[in-house]
Amino acid sequence: MTIKTYRGKSLSDALSKVKVELGAQAVILHTRTFRTGGWLGLGRRSITEITATSDERVRAMVAARSNRRVAAPPKPQAPPDAACRRAPVAGSRTPQAATVLQASPRAAPPETAQSSIKEVARLIVAASAQSPIEQEVAAIKRMVSQMLRSQGGQMPSMPEPLLGCYLRLLEAEVAREIADEIVGRVRDELEPEELQDPGVVQQAVLRGLSGHIQVAADAAKVGRAPDGRPLTIALVGPTGVGKTTTVAKLAATYRLRQGRRVGLITCDTFRIAAVEQLRTYADIIGLPLRVVMTPAEMRSACAALSECEVILIDTAGRAPTDSKRLGDLREIISAASPHQVHLVLSSASSEAALRSAAQRFEALGCDRLILTKLDEAMNFGVLVNAARHVKARLSFVTTGQEVPDQIEAGNADRLARLVMAGERSP
Repeated sequence: MTIKTYRGKSLSDALSKVKVELGAQAVILHTRTFRTGGWLGLGRRSITEITATSDERVRAMVAARSNRRVAAPPKPQAPPDAACRRAPVAGSRTPQAATVLQASPRAAPPETAQSSIKEVARLIVAASAQSPIEQEVAAIKRMVSQMLRSQGGQMPSMPEPLLGCYLRLLEAEVAREIADEIVGRVRDELEPEELQDPGVVQQAVLRGLSGHIQVAADAAKVGRAPDGRPLTIALVGPTGVGKTTTVAKLAATYRLRQGRRVGLITCDTFRIAAVEQLRTYADIIGLPLRVVMTPAEMRSACAALSECEVILIDTAGRAPTDSKRLGDLREIISAASPHQVHLVLSSASSEAALRSAAQRFEALGCDRLILTKLDEAMNFGVLVNAARHVKARLSFVTTGQEVPDQIEAGNADRLARLVMAGERSP
């Protein structure tokens, strides 16, 4: 028996590889999604893995076992161990062409779900008269439906356009509770005839998705603060998320495009390269730069830059688990009395890393959120999930390393479109 494993960046990608090598009659034995790569939770990417075979004996075994279950009389005294469902091949004229054995959620506890999946064929990708795209969509829908049932859930009953949007949300890794909430509201607010219109449904889903993203409407407005001091903005976050580059982008934007008087402060003395990088940007743009190491030096630097309209503070990266250094950083930032504290997170990070960082840095009083490296994000849905748990409003996103370009004000509609389209273009 030949059993092979295929990996892809998404469910449809891995499924396509199965179909190319094993053909349309391949039997899917097991599926899983996991994250790999990165360092300390950053830069990890999502991988979907499918184990499949084209062995005739497996198909015959699945069909025979399914037929035996269907023929067995029901037992009214107790629920059966497994529910056997006949799955006619889409587009086939012979309903008996293929069957799928579906384990009942009640038959196996959650901890045995994976073993149940391994024991039976999860999906038969059947040849039919449909186009390749239609076959792909149908296969994905069947697989998602079976995966939900194996985890104790049910594929919700909904019109086809809404179901397509629901599956797209799940494929983008939007949390299931968020996806359920969005489609529930859409179903309630649209009329039956509107629910049959793909364009109307997608716009309603986009509105619901953007509603989960809180945005700082005044992110692009800078100038002296109401208290008469320069608008003081501090950027904090884990190591390697691009804080220094983002400070340079903001400085260039405020100075070159808005004509503001900008001052720079860095307390990232742990990395000599970071200080030199910011000093280079400051020299090119023509901005004053102060390097500080203690809270007292921070107060002196802010006083020295009091004639500026905006002060941008670059901080050293801190591991979310380093409580001592986070405490030191809090003291230095407090000395500056910033008007805004922006938590900088990488869009390429896993959802777990994003949520962990948000929780740890919350003690620094973060009220704004900057998402960097949007061009490196594997799935945009995790950003929506993380934004829901961050007690800060989205202020900016960055889409590359170029200074002063590739930075833009946070836009909930834009991020929602990225989730639904899976593309990085506006």
